[in-house]
Amino acid sequence: MMDTLIDHVAPPVAAGAPDSAACAAEDAFNARIEQACAQACQAIAPAWPLDRAIAVNPHWSRIGMPVRRVAARMAVLGSIQVFPPRDLQQLAWREGRISPADLAQALQQVPQARDAGLSANQCIEALQAGVAVQQLPLLIDVLDNDPQRDTRLSWRQAITHQVSQTCAAYFDEHQADWQPARDQGLYAFWRDTLQHDHGIGLLMGLPHLGRAIDALPATARDAERWVMHRLGLPPAVWADYLEAVLLTVNGWASWCAYLGWQAGLEGRQDPHLRDLLAIRLAWGALLLECKDDVAARQAFSALQRAWNRAPAVLQEAEDSLLVDEVWQVALEVGYQRTLAKRLLHATGASPAPGDIEVQVAFCIDVRSEPLRRALEAVWPAVQTLGFAGFFGLPVAYTPLATAARRPQLPGLLAPAIEVTDCVTGPDAAQREADAALQRAAARARRNRLALKDQWQEASRWPGAAFSFVEAAGLGYLGKLGNWLAPKQAARARDDLAGLPGRYRPICRPQLVGLDRDAKVDLAARVLHAMGLEHALAPLVLLVGHGSQSANNAHAAALDCGACCGQTGEVNARSLAQLLNEPAVRRGLLARGVAIPEATVFVAALHNTTTDEIEGFDLDLLPPAARTRWERLQQVFDQACDQVRRERAPSLAIDPRTPHDALLGQLRRRANDGAQTRPEWGLAGNAAFLIAPRERSRGAVLAGRSFLHDYNAAQDSDGSVLELLMTAPMLVTHWINWQYHASTCDPLRLGSGNKVLHNVVGGTIGVFEGNGGDLRIGLSRQSLHDGARWVHEPLRLTVVIDAPQAAIDAVIGKHAVVRQLLDNGWLHLWRFEGSGFVRYDGGDWHPVALEGA
Repeated sequence: MMDTLIDHVAPPVAAGAPDSAACAAEDAFNARIEQACAQACQAIAPAWPLDRAIAVNPHWSRIGMPVRRVAARMAVLGSIQVFPPRDLQQLAWREGRISPADLAQALQQVPQARDAGLSANQCIEALQAGVAVQQLPLLIDVLDNDPQRDTRLSWRQAITHQVSQTCAAYFDEHQADWQPARDQGLYAFWRDTLQHDHGIGLLMGLPHLGRAIDALPATARDAERWVMHRLGLPPAVWADYLEAVLLTVNGWASWCAYLGWQAGLEGRQDPHLRDLLAIRLAWGALLLECKDDVAARQAFSALQRAWNRAPAVLQEAEDSLLVDEVWQVALEVGYQRTLAKRLLHATGASPAPGDIEVQVAFCIDVRSEPLRRALEAVWPAVQTLGFAGFFGLPVAYTPLATAARRPQLPGLLAPAIEVTDCVTGPDAAQREADAALQRAAARARRNRLALKDQWQEASRWPGAAFSFVEAAGLGYLGKLGNWLAPKQAARARDDLAGLPGRYRPICRPQLVGLDRDAKVDLAARVLHAMGLEHALAPLVLLVGHGSQSANNAHAAALDCGACCGQTGEVNARSLAQLLNEPAVRRGLLARGVAIPEATVFVAALHNTTTDEIEGFDLDLLPPAARTRWERLQQVFDQACDQVRRERAPSLAIDPRTPHDALLGQLRRRANDGAQTRPEWGLAGNAAFLIAPRERSRGAVLAGRSFLHDYNAAQDSDGSVLELLMTAPMLVTHWINWQYHASTCDPLRLGSGNKVLHNVVGGTIGVFEGNGGDLRIGLSRQSLHDGARWVHEPLRLTVVIDAPQAAIDAVIGKHAVVRQLLDNGWLHLWRFEGSGFVRYDGGDWHPVALEGA
């Protein structure tokens, strides 16, 4: 049967043609397959592992297309929802969240809606109807025509499960005690696994599947060609078909794309995504072997009929989603009216430089906005600033006496500088004593970690399991007790695990491997980007942020995205020490950057679960700086209490609760292993403001805005603006779209119910339950409070205070920025006069502020 099919669909060669012509035709055919496979793989965005869980736009690789076209493709190729569901929009319309004025403005703002003459009544009527989008079938779908198929898993489900379990075993390096051989690659591992899997055939209703497995090609490339030769599809749709194939295992495809992303940062190539594509394709060919000739020909005929119409189906889907695009804009217009009103009524002026006693630099994270506002209200002598939480340090961090090197910078970048722990006392003159302490601390930590490993391994030997549980049972009861009656313990510092308590206060992360000139260069760049080259206060706080939760596989997703899913502690402490170093200050002075002798930099951390601020390396502060720090504690107490009360209703806590009791409740939530919502993270994020603080000071932005300080007057060449629009703006866009996608399609782009999560491979990701695809995105509990969605799926509105020419120059220079704007992935506004103008396809138009 297969020989006949090969003859039917192989590239045509004229009768009597020489072998060289046949080879050339075959080479051309294979080259087209190679191009289509590469294109399909390029469409998959990476998903970072649990211990580095940064937010990613799952459509990142598709930003070269308009959002509505991507929405059509995702619906047709993978049954994935990109725009908010119509029932969600109907609720917003019914409750007045979207007003008639919002809808009318959206109809004017979407060019295709104007051209089509779409009316408000048509949009309202469409909310009552479902979206009629046809999903194109795959070979496994048209082959799955057994009359008994309702009594078993569909072949699509069974194949996804089998491939997923294979990937979980192959990629696991941290969870299982027995590791498989991986030297032959993912495809070879899958092929070998399938040859020994005698249950999958019964699960699929194919008891003789084992015979077909022997026909599998030995290599991934041969498998791709083996299948594509047989499909008989027009080359124009190959890449689309292959992308649809990958979307059936989108979670694992995203993991493989991450491996490819990391390899690219290191100048390497990674084969795993292509191997995964070959595996999924080969499954279709396997099922063909289980069908007779008639069934196979019927399947090919049905597949070809469907995919010959693919261009028309995609266009029909794009047309039908025009209404959804209008409603998406209407939802955003409603929010933007409120945002504009609050920014236009901001109280304005910051304190005069001479009146500023403390400057506090926070991460731009939306959870910093309420705290900045509260601090400024409590003590006007405080000036707050916003800057990306990795503080401009492109570093990787290795804790003392470990090999656990990890990046502490945005996922878009590769580390260029190393940070490690140094054990140093407050007296800089005691170098020899510090060196001895360093050796002793490293030795003690290695010994403790080794004992811990032995203890854990003892519990994993099958013969020792029962006796271990009997011996350690009381210890486990203690852990269970902490969950049943959570304590008010402080945030655990995992980087100090295994380090004896006497060394912890003097174990400090520091930049290593840099000479004085390199340190001065780095310090100058950071100060310039932060706008802190002049007018420094006596005390400058560098405040990173981190979350606190227990029994939470996605804990890193609540930490700092700019620090690659870690807390900002390492970066803040490293930078503070760098800027306090006398030799660095002398080097800066030689370059015209004068840090006053009285100015001291202090690192701190904002605990976003409990809204507390923790200081670091306070023993290094001179007396005057220590006095200022102590004076700040009362200000912190009052400001943090204000923020807790602001957040309390969203956590079902009474905001009138007394100060200590309220803090106690939040601390217990942070230590409660059964708490599915320790905090809301970045839910609600909707705007990014790049402007002086005066533009937003006093405005209640409700923890929905990223705030990055920027003064165009200090950026004559536009270099800082370029940096902000090509780094923080992209990071905030990734965050915004991960929340958007996880809300709009929680089944395929969210990670589902966190109560059902099982960790895969130690750090790779989670299954929901015990199988199915690897889940990516946010859990339902991070977005929904049990009654309604807490996050609104809005595209980010970026508001910049800078000259139009400077903004246009950045857009013109960077294709990625231009694609995000021209294809509708985010909104861009600019302050102008007493209002705003918005970017639209290369032009700027006044923002309608009726009702604002």
